[in-house]
Amino acid sequence: MKIAEKYSHLNGFEFLLVHKAELWKEIEQVIHAIDAAKYKTKISKEKTKEGKLLYSPIALNAVFKEKLYELEWDESRVSYWVTKDEKLIRKTMSMQPDAQKKVIEEQGKTAIFSYNQTDFVKDRVAVEVQFGKYSFVAYDLFVKHLAFYVGDKIDVGIEILPMKSLQSEMSSGVSYYEGELYNVVRQGRGVPAVPLVIVGIEP
Repeated sequence: MKIAEKYSHLNGFEFLLVHKAELWKEIEQVIHAIDAAKYKTKISKEKTKEGKLLYSPIALNAVFKEKLYELEWDESRVSYWVTKDEKLIRKTMSMQPDAQKKVIEEQGKTAIFSYNQTDFVKDRVAVEVQFGKYSFVAYDLFVKHLAFYVGDKIDVGIEILPMKSLQSEMSSGVSYYEGELYNVVRQGRGVPAVPLVIVGIEP
């Protein structure tokens, strides 16, 4: 596969080139090592594509996972405590989890444990490979990457998406680079408040 397009949000790509160039090379290496034709294995049952051979999102995700794990990109979690009190959430948001729980409970409120998980993190860079539905990408960009950044676990997030040309040969509803680029640009230059690199790939 190859990188067709990339978008640098809040200088995410420039940060990678200056501070984490070797990690960007690993991402390029993984993408270029995947032969997409091997994963065109799904026979469509949709009315508009019935019987057509499509790229399998599950199979593509699996091969990305295998190759990134080989390069020691590991799963990571950011844990935190929430409550129904908005002012209390604002007060505790930047604290460590144990401190969050303590402060919430000291105020007589119920502390609820929560977490965000990302599949691939290495040396303060997070990667999400997304061949899922539209809502999953929004969650990655506006919740996951942001949570890891605010939690001081990462300096930049990378989101890998299919180009429309690839997405059109997948099941309906899969997100694609051009659409998600529009969604990010529409929010304004500072939203989400985390440096990102959005990558569009094709066979």
